[in-house]
Amino acid sequence: MRLSVLDQSMIVTGRSPQQSIRETVELAKLCDALGYHRFWVSEHHNSGSVAGSAPEVLLGALAVSTRRIRLGSAGIMLPHYSSLHVAEQFRVLDALAPGRIDLGLGRAPGSDGRTAFALNPNAAEAANAFPSQVRDVMAWVAGRPLAEGHPFGMITAQPAGPTAPQVWILGSSNFGAQVAAHFGLPYCFAYFFSDGLGAEEAVSLYRAHYRPSEDHPAPYAAIAVFALAAETQAAAQRLFAPREVWRAERERGRYTALPSPDEAAAYAYTPLEAARRDQARAVAAFGTPDIVAARLAALAARLEADEIAIVTAAHDAADRRRSFQLLAEEFSLGQTLSAAA
Repeated sequence: MRLSVLDQSMIVTGRSPQQSIRETVELAKLCDALGYHRFWVSEHHNSGSVAGSAPEVLLGALAVSTRRIRLGSAGIMLPHYSSLHVAEQFRVLDALAPGRIDLGLGRAPGSDGRTAFALNPNAAEAANAFPSQVRDVMAWVAGRPLAEGHPFGMITAQPAGPTAPQVWILGSSNFGAQVAAHFGLPYCFAYFFSDGLGAEEAVSLYRAHYRPSEDHPAPYAAIAVFALAAETQAAAQRLFAPREVWRAERERGRYTALPSPDEAAAYAYTPLEAARRDQARAVAAFGTPDIVAARLAALAARLEADEIAIVTAAHDAADRRRSFQLLAEEFSLGQTLSAAA
């Protein structure tokens, strides 16, 4: 099982969103050195929780700051944009980091309806055209012909080159799984987004209906899971508490900055929220490295996942980096990296 990272550039209390972006760059450098397979960044708009609004720009900084780790989007919300423009952006990224770029595509708005309209007044219609947009992006990034009779068939996405971004489909519903299966693409389910609701059905649907493609003769499924490790269980629970508060706020319809552990300790849950928190805590992947690794391995086995992308949010950037270091050691990523070298 491969181990990767999905970073959202979370906004935290007491620090500016700009700092969150810079911390993402530093985390990518660390994960490159630790031996993680890939490092993905997300796209959200008009959010008080997530600073990562332009993954294609952030990936440019990561491309010139890392050496071997794969880099990608999780994902580009394709209905907001022109397929050609997305293909050109990722062809440029591939020129900066040849053979290391992933182009993860999603259909969700990554925002509220008004913001989606501001990004693209035709976003609603574009969402319905998602499969055809995926088809066009696949052709343009790979330098292959578009569909026969396509009105833009004579257009090439530059810069051309011997390598190409690897296209993924990302989602948290059956629709994305079906699109990935139809085009013969790797698929990642956003398990962290809904605590796994619908994951088994989506991944099973993807594997059952997979159509082998030239680049991917067999299905390849990944899951993005929240995980956090610390030296002791008590320390991990303290670091995990801010995310529990953030989730409670999200369920109240408020997308707020991640609080500190002290702020989280003072949070006033309703009885129903406390019950939900305790229920989710019982199965969450946080704790000492061995506990977290065991839960991730069991989840991957249950879902037959080929890869796990770890999502970690911590108020202190040093705690987040330490979590990734502990899990890299637990999964022996350094030994894998040495063997590959």
